[in-house]
Amino acid sequence: MTRVIHTGDTHLGYRQYHRAERKRDYLDAFQQVADDAVAEDVDAVVHAGDLFHDRRPTLDDIMGALSVLRTLDDAGVPFLAVVGNHEAKREGQWLDLFESLGLATRLGPEPVEVGSTAFYGLDFVPRSKREGFELDLEPHDSDHAALVTHGLFEPFDFGEWDPAEIFATTDIEFDALLLGDNHHPETAQVDDTWVTYCGSTERTSASERDERGYNVVAFDGDVDVRRRGLDTREFVFVDLELGAGEGVDRVRQRVGEYDLEDAVVVVTVDGEGEPVTPAAVEEFGLDHGALVARVTDRRETPDEREREVSFADPDDAVRERVRELGLSDAARSIDETVRASKVADSNVDDVVEDRVAALVEEGDPAAFEAGDRSGDGTGDEATDDGGDSADGASADVTADGGPGEDASGGDDQATWGEYQ
Repeated sequence: MTRVIHTGDTHLGYRQYHRAERKRDYLDAFQQVADDAVAEDVDAVVHAGDLFHDRRPTLDDIMGALSVLRTLDDAGVPFLAVVGNHEAKREGQWLDLFESLGLATRLGPEPVEVGSTAFYGLDFVPRSKREGFELDLEPHDSDHAALVTHGLFEPFDFGEWDPAEIFATTDIEFDALLLGDNHHPETAQVDDTWVTYCGSTERTSASERDERGYNVVAFDGDVDVRRRGLDTREFVFVDLELGAGEGVDRVRQRVGEYDLEDAVVVVTVDGEGEPVTPAAVEEFGLDHGALVARVTDRRETPDEREREVSFADPDDAVRERVRELGLSDAARSIDETVRASKVADSNVDDVVEDRVAALVEEGDPAAFEAGDRSGDGTGDEATDDGGDSADGASADVTADGGPGEDASGGDDQATWGEYQ
């Protein structure tokens, strides 16, 4: 029998809500996974991509990852991984560095045998490279086989690639497809193969309301997938519908009914009632111990569009205006690169040059086509991800089709179906 922890989408280095505490939360969650792996004496930890939130992690982020990997190495637990779209670079990968130190194994076309199971890896494949794609894998002699990869696959929501198309290109029969990218844990069967997402280890979006965790997958004749939760920072979700005459006092009353200490408070307002100034509610939450407080008023404004811009977050207003300009994917990617707070002024020229070179290298004409000006999350506008992926065209949208998180690490990372 082989028993492994299947995890992914750890997004180390993500400074969500621009708070150092949130950046630390992502590392703490990853450390919990390693500690559980040691305590449970699993045969390996299999990571399905997006170890880092960005392909340019800071030294602090790299040192944090090394510390967790040493926990596994000291206990003799192998760390097997693939490269996700957030961390992907056109040349050497950070995973290669960890492999050179003996702390990780980058999965690929050659089988890595753990117990009775052979593990193969496929790094994130951009949409522009999927037509005619074929797997070229070395054979194995194990009782079971599993493929680990990163992307949005059918039959799940927002799936854009049928795994049966990949299976058809190889003689290897897989017992399981272990996936990363979608932050919502799900499991289904495609033909005779179990296909499963492990979900993210921390919330990267307010749409990710369920408990965070990972999968424990056992290969013993059959494939057994079980879910394990993680102890992560509390998110308090306050959804209320205001009645006629109700306003900010009613919102603050409802928020005050919760224990807000050190929590991320997410308030959503709907219904009739009076206008609600987000800052007034956010200040109330902070005064009552919240780490972060964010308010979204979903009621229609006179121009009949949703307004989700908090006065406490001017970056959101800038992103909304940029979306209304109808820029192409390429133009939006460059715009976000220039405006991104994570890119030092002295590095902007080099980063933009790299981004343009990547777009030209991909040769995808659609990346240069004008986007949707409506700002409603439809059409090309939905691909506004700030260019975190290697090809600068990975699509990130919220579960309800709203705008995505930008390269500056905005307050609400976008996801496809609680992805990314």
